[in-house]
Formats: sequence, C-alpha cells, structure tokens
Amino acid sequence: MTNPPASHYPDIGDLGEDLVAQWLQSTGWLILHRRFFCRWGEIDIIAQYDDARVTQNSTLAFVEVKTRSSGNWDAGGRSAITVKKQTKLWRTAEMFLAKYPEKADYPCRFDVAIVFCQPIPKNISQVTITQKPLASSLVAGYEFQLQEYIRAAFDSIVDNT
Repeated sequence: MTNPPASHYPDIGDLGEDLVAQWLQSTGWLILHRRFFCRWGEIDIIAQYDDARVTQNSTLAFVEVKTRSSGNWDAGGRSAITVKKQTKLWRTAEMFLAKYPEKADYPCRFDVAIVFCQPIPKNISQVTITQKPLASSLVAGYEFQLQEYIRAAFDSIVDNT
C-alpha cells in the first residue's frame, strides 16, 4: 500500500496559524495581514489592537507561530526563534511599516505563539492530556492547541552586518 500524495495531507503550519488568528480576533485583535512576505522573510500574522480607553492608542503585533507535534526537537518551536530568525522578522516588519507608513508610529512588538498538534486518535482512551490550552480546534483529523502566547517575546535586533 502506498502513501497518499503530499497534497492529501493538511498544511499543519497553516492550520496552526488559523487557530492563532481566530484566537487573536476573539480577544479583540484585528488581523491586518497573514503571511506577509518580502525579500527578508515572512511574518505569519500581523495584528492590531485598538485600546478604546485611550484615544489614538493602537498596538501592532508581529506574530510568529510555531506549530509542533509531540517529540519535536526544538522545545515546541521556542528554540527555532534564533537571533538570525529574530533579525529576519525585524527586517520584514520594517518592510511592512514602510509599505504602510500610517502605522509606522504605532507601538510594535514581536509575539510568539506555540501550537501543539496531534492526530486525533481512533481510540479515545489514547488522548494525551496536556495543560489547558488558550484555544483549541479539531481540523482534518488533527487536534490543535494554542499552548502558549508569548507577548513581546524578544526585543528588536539591530544587525550592523
């Protein structure tokens, strides 16, 4: 028996990003862009939060989503946010702000979302108990759990090279 073609399997990363975008919206964030791409790299989600209590107070979040299954090698994606990756995200964010200068004066931060993914077991007794997620969804035979949302996960990186 052969395996189905790769196109048969869902894009786990995209589904993890979908969960995070839905969660952000449910907490009052407006999704401005998904998968913003430029020559420096890609930002998974760019979101804006408007604080109604303070006039002219909007915040931009550049969100990196890491979707991993059990047994991953990089601490659920946390280890994948290297200084090099941070620099790419910073430069990509600069390109976004250059393209949308009306947002250039907003306070900005870089957030990281950690999503756990596992196939839904056929035998319900095999369900893995994990910490209570911030959000979860069942899609295409998989369970996705937003395990951690790290606000301002890293400072801006200045690369003089």
